[in-house]
Amino acid sequence: MNHKTFNSDIVLIGAGIMSGTLGVLLKELNPALSITVIEKLDAIALESSDAWNNAGTGHSAFCELNYTPQQEDESIDISKAIKIATSFERSKEFWSYLIQSKNIIAPEQFIKQIPHMSFVWGEENIAYLKKRFDQLTNHNLFCDMHFTEDRHQLLQWIPLVMEGRNTQEPLAATRMDIGTDINFGAITRALFKYLSSKDQVHIHLKHTVEEIDKLSDHWIIEVKDEDTNQTIKIKTPYVFIGAGGGTLPLLEKSNIPEAAGYGGFPISGQWLICNNQQVIDRHWAKVYGKAAVGSPPMSVPHLDTRFINDTRGLLFGPFAGFSTKFLKHGSLWDLPSSIELDNIKPMISAGWNNIPLTQYLIQQLSLSHEDRMNALRDYLPLAISNEWDLGIAGQRVQVIKKDEQEGGVLEFGTEIVCSVDGTLAALLGASPGASTALSIMIDVLKKGFAKDMIDDDWIDQIKKIIPSYRHSITEDESLIIASRKRTSEILNLHRMDSTI
Repeated sequence: MNHKTFNSDIVLIGAGIMSGTLGVLLKELNPALSITVIEKLDAIALESSDAWNNAGTGHSAFCELNYTPQQEDESIDISKAIKIATSFERSKEFWSYLIQSKNIIAPEQFIKQIPHMSFVWGEENIAYLKKRFDQLTNHNLFCDMHFTEDRHQLLQWIPLVMEGRNTQEPLAATRMDIGTDINFGAITRALFKYLSSKDQVHIHLKHTVEEIDKLSDHWIIEVKDEDTNQTIKIKTPYVFIGAGGGTLPLLEKSNIPEAAGYGGFPISGQWLICNNQQVIDRHWAKVYGKAAVGSPPMSVPHLDTRFINDTRGLLFGPFAGFSTKFLKHGSLWDLPSSIELDNIKPMISAGWNNIPLTQYLIQQLSLSHEDRMNALRDYLPLAISNEWDLGIAGQRVQVIKKDEQEGGVLEFGTEIVCSVDGTLAALLGASPGASTALSIMIDVLKKGFAKDMIDDDWIDQIKKIIPSYRHSITEDESLIIASRKRTSEILNLHRMDSTI
C-alpha cells in the first residue's frame, strides 16, 4: 500500500455546515492557514446538512415549543429560546457578510421568509401558549410575536389547518412573520466552494479517517482514499470533528480523556410529503405543535412549507424510527462498535431512565400509513391519504453522557467535547444544530484558539463578520432592530403574503 505524509495547520473532518463555517471563519481570520477537509462521501453536505435530512427551519425558537419547557411549578423556562434566537441572528449576520462582501451565493438560493407558528388545542395547552407568549414578548427578540384564539384570524393564517375542524374545539396560535425556511445543504456547498477557492485549502472527498493519534505537540490523522486504497497521513496541530452522527466513533479514536463516558443513541426520521400541488400552494407557514409524551425533541410535529431544489413543497413529521446506523450512509455496526468500557454504564443508565422514549420508538416503528395520516389530521383535518407519500429523513445521534447521580443521561442539544489543550474539538448532538452553527463555531474558536480570540486584530475582524459580537442583542433594542433590518435587506427577506 502506498503512503504519503503532509502537514496542515487545520484538519476538518466532515464536510457539513459546521466544518464549512469553521473553515471559512479561520480563513477570514488568518488567510495564511492551510486547511485540509476530509469527507467520507463523494459530495459536500450529503448527511445532516442536506435539505431532506433536517427540518429546514431557521431554528430561532419562534415556534419550537420544546425550547420553552414548562417547569414543575408551571413557570416557563425561556432561557434556551433566548440563546437560540440570539445565535440565529448572528448566523444571519455571518451569511450576510459573506453575501455582501464575498458574493458566495444568491440569498434566494438558500433562505426564504416564511411565518413560524405554534399551534395548540385544548384549554391547558392554550394557557401554556399564552403564558409563553407573554414571557417571550418581554424580550426584544420576540416583541413582534402575535397571539390569537380568534378562529377568523386563524382561518386567515392557516386556512388548510382550520378547514374541517370542530368549531367548538378551543384553539390558539402564535405567529412570527420573520421566520425562515433554509436549505442548509445549499449554504453549506456555497461555504465549501468559497473555501476551496482559497490558497492552501485541500478538500478530500471519498476519504475515510482510519486513525487519530496524538504525538507530543501534534496530531497524526491517518486517512484512506476509498478510490485508490492509498493511505495518507496528515500531521496537524489542530483537529475539528464535525461529522454529524459519525463524530462519536471518531472522537473515540482520538482517545482523549475528555471523551470518556460519552455514548450515542441513533434516531432516524421520516416525513409525509404532499404530492398534490394545489394543497401545497394553499399553505404558507411552518406550523409546530407539542411533542408526544416520551418523544425526542426532533420528533416535535410540524407542518412545513419547504423549498428544496427551488421546488415548493409541504412536509409533515418527522416520524421517528430506529436504526443502529449513526449516519444515513453509515453501517449497521455503528452503534455496537461505539460501545466501550467507559460508556457502557452511562448508556445502560440512560436507557433505563428513558423507558418512555423506548416505548415511543416501538410505537413509531409499528405505524401504518393510515396511522401517520391520522397524526397529520390533527393538523390538517381534511388530509387525503393518497395525496401524501412517505420519505426518509436524516439520521441523528442523541448524546449520552456520564452523570454522577443518574449514571448516564440522554442529552437532546449539541455539545462540544474539547481536549484539555484545546487542540482537538468534536461536536456531538443534533438540534438546533445548523441554525446556530456560527455561535457554536465561535465557541470552538474560543476553546482552541484562546490567545488569538483576545487579539485585537482577530476581534476587529470578527466584528466585521458579526457586527453584534461582544454586544447583547437581548438587552439592546436598537441593536436587534438594526441587525434585523440590515440582514433582511441583504438576505432579501420580505413578507410574501398579506394575511395580517
